[in-house]
Order: sequence, then C-alpha cells, then structure tokens
Amino acid sequence: MSNNRDDDIEWFAEIFKALSNPNRLKIFLRLITCCPPGTIMNIDPDHCEKGCACVGELGQDLEIVPSTLSHHIKELRRAGLIRMQRRGQKVDCFIDPETLKAVKNFFS
Repeated sequence: MSNNRDDDIEWFAEIFKALSNPNRLKIFLRLITCCPPGTIMNIDPDHCEKGCACVGELGQDLEIVPSTLSHHIKELRRAGLIRMQRRGQKVDCFIDPETLKAVKNFFS
C-alpha cells in the first residue's frame, strides 16, 4: 500500500473489480480454501498430487473452457490477489498473503 490514499483506493478498486466476477471469486475461494495464503501449490495439469489444485480442478463445476479459466487466473494475478511462478512446464500459484491482509485491514 502507498502513502497516498487515492492510490490505495484505486488499488482496492482493482481488487474488488477482479473479485466481482462470480467465476473469479469462486476460483479465488477455491485457492484460499485448499492452501493457506502464502502456501505454494502446484497447478500443473499433468501432475496433480494430493494437496495441490490443478487448473482443471480450479475450474471444476464452473462450466468454462480452459482458456477462460486461464483468463480469470490472469486477472486475479493482475489484481495482485494471487502470485504465480513458472518452473519449467509447472506453474506454482498461491494467494498473496500481503494483499489478503490489506483487504482485511481495509474493512476494519
């Protein structure tokens, strides 16, 4: 967060805009449910293990195509809600704990 309140408002508006889409909100809630914020999880669709969520699992029951799911994940990342890190063909995805803390503080 910045020292400028207007910048903070713009930042929070981007976060809430990203979460205003029902599918993105569902994806975000699935990520936050399966792994505590800051915990890295593997979302490689070819290598799912217990305790990780694959891209297909994140979109399960949403009835959206994989390209749309990827778009929603990209929007969550752009808003700063999740972080992603590529390791070869694998992509690690996790909730940004600092952003989550800032959102919590926004409402308190």
